[in-house]
Amino acid sequence: MIDTKPFRSLMRRNEHLFVPIALFIVLLVAAALRSPGLFTSSGVAGAILVAAPLILATMALTPIVMAGRGSVDLAVGPLLGFINVTLVQWLVGSGWTSPVTIFAWALFVGAAYQVLQALVIIYVRVAPVIVTLSSYLFLTGVNLMIMPRAGGVVPEWMTKWGAGTSIISPVLFVLIAGLAIWFVFTRTAFHIHLRMTGADERMAYTSGVRTNWVRIGAHLLGGMLVGLAAICHTALISSGDPVQAGTYTLQAITALVLGGASLSGGRGGAIGSVLGALNMFLISHLLATFNFGMFSGFATQISFGLILIISLLINVLLTAPKIQAMR
Repeated sequence: MIDTKPFRSLMRRNEHLFVPIALFIVLLVAAALRSPGLFTSSGVAGAILVAAPLILATMALTPIVMAGRGSVDLAVGPLLGFINVTLVQWLVGSGWTSPVTIFAWALFVGAAYQVLQALVIIYVRVAPVIVTLSSYLFLTGVNLMIMPRAGGVVPEWMTKWGAGTSIISPVLFVLIAGLAIWFVFTRTAFHIHLRMTGADERMAYTSGVRTNWVRIGAHLLGGMLVGLAAICHTALISSGDPVQAGTYTLQAITALVLGGASLSGGRGGAIGSVLGALNMFLISHLLATFNFGMFSGFATQISFGLILIISLLINVLLTAPKIQAMR
């Protein structure tokens, strides 16, 4: 007789992915009917170029949210924008254009700023929502001071990145690098400690987990992924823009929830983040194929809101039996 316990255990661990997977399949079918050009070589290449920054930004939020305490980073969009405008205005403007310098700056700035936020949250004991909201407002203003309007140029070696004509592209490799970082992360004890901290911080602490270091590590990992997202965003727009990246905050949070992550902590992963971001992309792509007349400018936001609410309700229904059982 076949032992089905491992299979059942795997299903229970990944049941939060049922909704995003089902939604992804439905959206793929709808896209095939409404926009078959998306499934051509150029269509897939363009999709990778557009979706990569959102996928990486959503992955950047994942470890921070998994740490618990409602630690949703509201500043992820402006931080991404800060890296973008400083790359174009400061580094490229000063002649620092080598790939090593560009990537090192993006990763360093993202990681350093996120660690700074973590230190304020942990040791100054300010609520995460207050710290990240303050960072959102601060960085939004700083970005406009550095670059009052969109402009500038990217390094010469990056000029062809935004063409979106080939599936095998540097942007794809950057995305794969982000996924590889996450894969390595999940094979460490730190990943287990992060899930324990998010699920029950007191129990994790009494079990010997250094919860403060876990939170700092979560922000560090998130910052590195923000840096990679900024590289992809810069390649996408081929310039600096102090405003455009700010939209990634709400998009990434919505994608995170659509991917089945728990905003209370302890649950989340790269697969869910990628699915959530791809669902967001497909929704936007599908809506673009319809004509909503005078409501065209609001259709995307309304649809995102409705799908987010429905996804949250389904996730609550899925987790409610577990909560009752714990009581």
